[in-house]
Amino acid sequence: MIIGFDIGGTTIKGAAVSSLDAVGPVRRLPTPGNDFEAFAAALRSVIAENETKPNCVAIAIAGVIDPDSRRAICANIPCVHGRTIEADLEKALGLPVVIANDADCFALAEAVAGAGRGHPIVFGTILGTGVGGGLVARGKLINASGGFAGEWGHGPVAAMLAGDPPVAIPRLRCGCGLEGCLDATVSARGMERLHAHLHNGAVLTAEAILAAWQAGDTDATRTIGVFVDILASPLAMVVNVTGATIVPVGGGLSNSEALVAEVDRAVRARVLRRFERPLVVRGACRIEPGLIGAAILGLERAGHALRTA
Repeated sequence: MIIGFDIGGTTIKGAAVSSLDAVGPVRRLPTPGNDFEAFAAALRSVIAENETKPNCVAIAIAGVIDPDSRRAICANIPCVHGRTIEADLEKALGLPVVIANDADCFALAEAVAGAGRGHPIVFGTILGTGVGGGLVARGKLINASGGFAGEWGHGPVAAMLAGDPPVAIPRLRCGCGLEGCLDATVSARGMERLHAHLHNGAVLTAEAILAAWQAGDTDATRTIGVFVDILASPLAMVVNVTGATIVPVGGGLSNSEALVAEVDRAVRARVLRRFERPLVVRGACRIEPGLIGAAILGLERAGHALRTA
């Protein structure tokens, strides 16, 4: 048995896991963002609820583990940012700890238990508050030892002209410090910024834009057309480079099946390999995919054999 956690900037979700079919009740706690001792105590409180001592603790976290320094890059949880978090938590919890990025855990969950089962290379992408991703090859997470693979949301690659007819797109500043990142342009907030840019400062939430688009609204249709055009070419390049044969999508924007289908059509028209079936699909793990991905890593660390179907 292991204890799995999915940790974001506001909420810690934890559960005991003995197999992928036996995930205990998920407990939710606020994330103590500025106090590492309180952060570790919150994890201990979940661990202590179980009579059996776990083999290890597995964590999906909204951050990256630098593969060289082993330090966490985790700006929205300041108390762990810059720490050698695996070693520090092993000391604080008295248990082996394995940690991975939450998008990586999503990709692993989809590869093992979701839409990517049976596919040799799975690129899981997140479209929501941010744009991220993870890469799984033959059932193994590329970033199993930490790293930045799959971070297609960062880098100044967003188109400066997009849509039909083409319109100029501003170089939106990203939280990483660059301008023109997909994270700033085709995240949910990016969709809202695009809509304001295209329609004289109009303020609508991403959810409202999507609802208006599906209702046939002309302005929203224009926004989604530009949004998909910006997104599809970089994602097609990711598919070409990795050889992925399935791209499960998670994050808040994946709740719109129509948007995912539109992205799929655009990406399949731009990749080198021709797919006669959907390539970009809605993620199948709709409940706690980060926790499931962390659990997979923890169960493997504890010696359980897991295979993709």
